[in-house]
Amino acid sequence: MLDLHYWPTPNGKKVTIQLEECGVEYRVVPCNIGRGDQFTDAFLSINPNNRMPALVDHAPADGGPPISIFESGAMMLYLAEKTGQFMPSDPRGKYEVVQWVVWQMANQGPKTGECGHFRRLGDTEGDQSYAVTRFTDEVNRFYGVLNNQLYNQPYLCGDHYTIADMICYPWCVNWAGQGQDINEFKYFKRWFDELSDRPAVQRGMAVGSDLRNDPAAMSPEELASLKAMLYNQRARPAPDQGGLL
Repeated sequence: MLDLHYWPTPNGKKVTIQLEECGVEYRVVPCNIGRGDQFTDAFLSINPNNRMPALVDHAPADGGPPISIFESGAMMLYLAEKTGQFMPSDPRGKYEVVQWVVWQMANQGPKTGECGHFRRLGDTEGDQSYAVTRFTDEVNRFYGVLNNQLYNQPYLCGDHYTIADMICYPWCVNWAGQGQDINEFKYFKRWFDELSDRPAVQRGMAVGSDLRNDPAAMSPEELASLKAMLYNQRARPAPDQGGLL
């Protein structure tokens, strides 16, 4: 059995899409990031970076104790290896996929997240115009990268649908909120529409649709507490005793 510690964000949905595409049994363990579940000792034992998602495989291939994995890209590579699906086995094909997984984790995900963050802030924290322009333009560049990659091939890594496609898709769904018009990227849009029609993608995107924190229902005090918890985090102190010093 696979446990997926999850909240319905693009990073979580990457993994649920893959699990649905692979047809493997898994259990969703809600990790309510608006309540601070990601900071509990139990969660930190499987993800020291206090970010969801995290995966626990209770039946790893070596027959040993459960394996826990954090970072969605690492989880998807693990699942591709475990299931033998959606990842080429030859070195050239494999690393074609791996480089796009790394591209998504290092570029598309973080910069798109920053784009959304500053666009949502508006002017509530002062003039954000430089940050909004910087990250909106960078996200636009990413759509161009994807569009050019899909110019003469159906999927990011050629003729076959892989985890490279799955990992990029969820961060594209809110294109309007990112200040983009995907009609400008016709090769990307063809790919996006095709993936949107896949039943497993639809199921993966729908996982946890009932797991929502509604900011509109929160008091100003609750919103301030949520903001203080999620934004501008600094280093968590190590225990004073029991280390290697």
